[in-house]
Amino acid sequence: MILTLRSNRSRIALVATLLALLPIAALAQQPQTPTLRVQVRLVNVFVNVTDQTGAPIPNLKSSDFSLYDNGKPQKIAVFEQHSDLPLSIVLAIDTSGSVQKDLHFEARTAAEFIHSLLRPQDRVELLDFNTRVHRVFPFTNNLRTVDNALRHLSKGPATALYAAISQAAGDLAPLHGRKVIIVISDGGNTVPGVDYPQALNAAIRAQAMIYSLIDLPIINDAGRDIAGEHALITLSQQTGGKYYYAQSGNLQPVFNRVASDLRTEYLLAYYPRKTGRRFSSYHAITVKLKRPDASQYQVTYRNAYYAGNSANNMLAPADGGPSGTLR
Repeated sequence: MILTLRSNRSRIALVATLLALLPIAALAQQPQTPTLRVQVRLVNVFVNVTDQTGAPIPNLKSSDFSLYDNGKPQKIAVFEQHSDLPLSIVLAIDTSGSVQKDLHFEARTAAEFIHSLLRPQDRVELLDFNTRVHRVFPFTNNLRTVDNALRHLSKGPATALYAAISQAAGDLAPLHGRKVIIVISDGGNTVPGVDYPQALNAAIRAQAMIYSLIDLPIINDAGRDIAGEHALITLSQQTGGKYYYAQSGNLQPVFNRVASDLRTEYLLAYYPRKTGRRFSSYHAITVKLKRPDASQYQVTYRNAYYAGNSANNMLAPADGGPSGTLR
């Protein structure tokens, strides 16, 4: 009788233990809810500040700037007067019939520009374009390669300007750091296949600034491609770059201005917060000078970027978009 009672008690205790373990086992078999990680990447904004004559303004401090994303003030996390980020340049030279008489001078001046600008961490790629786009050499910092290639450019009758910009942007897209497309052309696109919106979108998506060096082989307005010149100007304005005019292949003063721009950029970087558009791909950037004399200066920067929208990278900002100009 006593043995039976003890045996029953043992069975009851065993059953109770098993029942208590059932919820734990059930939980162990349930699929785990994945953890969502939101990666917020640094947004780099390169800013040029010049006076009314175009001369760069040095020695500004982080406290001289205010920065907004979608109208919301942002904290400047990184500020540099002279960025050490690598510079990747695609030099795209128009070698079509309309500019061939200036080609020798352009090539020689371009070589001098690259020699003076490139640092060990920088790279340059050369494209020439006429009826087609040719990659003369891929990204390199070998100056002998640069000099030799600029002496052997192809020639052709037509001008694939937009295709050249699109290819340059595609080559720059996977790279990091500062990305610049320098286009030397008179502005006329005469080859179908890639249009203006496609070229602009490619540059924005690649985070590339376009510097347009507009060669004027013909000074008379009647012989110029005014619409083509305007297209180059707008491409520069909408990507945070600049445009300059040159006459008869005289690019030396123009290249000096470009080199000065690239050497005197301020880097303002921030982690986007409280932008109000967590899942939006488009973010508007505004940069303001807080100095009392701010109205005397021109501030040029790209004023938008596209953010990623994937589950693992809800905020993956990439610099890009139209330039902003304050006077």
